Amino acid sequence: MNVGNIPCGIGIPQDLLGQSAGMQPIRKFVTRAEDLGYDSLWVTESIIGKTLVLEPVSFLSHVAALTEQIRLGAAVMLLTLRNPVQLAKSLATLDLMSNGRLDPGFGIGGHVPEEIFGYPRQGRVRRFEEALQVMKTLWTQSEASFSGTLWNFEGVSMRPKPVQQPHPPIWFGARVPAALRRAVRYGDGFMGAGSSSTADFITQSGLIRQYLEEEGRDPETFNISKRVYLAVDRNHEQAEKRLREWFGHYYGKPDMAPRVSIWGSRDECLDKLGVLVQAGAKHLLLNPVYNEMEHLDLLAEEIVPYL
Repeated sequence: MNVGNIPCGIGIPQDLLGQSAGMQPIRKFVTRAEDLGYDSLWVTESIIGKTLVLEPVSFLSHVAALTEQIRLGAAVMLLTLRNPVQLAKSLATLDLMSNGRLDPGFGIGGHVPEEIFGYPRQGRVRRFEEALQVMKTLWTQSEASFSGTLWNFEGVSMRPKPVQQPHPPIWFGARVPAALRRAVRYGDGFMGAGSSSTADFITQSGLIRQYLEEEGRDPETFNISKRVYLAVDRNHEQAEKRLREWFGHYYGKPDMAPRVSIWGSRDECLDKLGVLVQAGAKHLLLNPVYNEMEHLDLLAEEIVPYL
């Protein structure tokens, strides 16, 4: 949605899947989001854990069939846990099925048990960078050849190619300076984590701009966004209580809620979101965590047009 100056996406609330209606609440949410004019729909990845989270490529393929224009994002997929050749094929297929609406995001992940997947934790940065280059090579070369430490191939064909050329815009999830520099060096955008604070984002956005200059990249060609867990609710105590409950369930850390989320009246939320925009956000991923259907309309009417 870009009624105001800042395009806004919306996180798909997967806790709706806990209801007896199956996928119907999700279908209702995503079609309503498109009708309201949101810029994009976003999912996450959590392969191992107690929280119900659908596999992102499969999930977005379903959402692609339900929608026509809204963009489809994943923030972020854990690239070091995937085979890049298979993932390149899956994402190219999804970009074709959605007619060029895919926004893939990648990250390394902080505390992922790589050994469960048969990968060593050591060398995961190298694996991440090389996997990304493998995918770009397969997407952009008709007869692809690659020589690396972990993957090697020559004269390999892969079809379909992505609809978006040379490839879908690649978002990075990152926190530390080295990861932020990788985002600038290899990516097309940075998505600040929902589990990071506004203060964290201000620092990260500043480093992104510094690295763009150092790498000789045009800032206009690089997107900056942040996932924002929020609640537009005049009842401050209720909002904080509900947010703490959600953070306790999803992250196992209820005390994270007051540090990283935004809540309050419409004007209070606008003021806090405005700080992110002033810090350099060109896009916002809004992520309500309770009363999601009500928030979907409320945000579209009372927040997005005024950003």
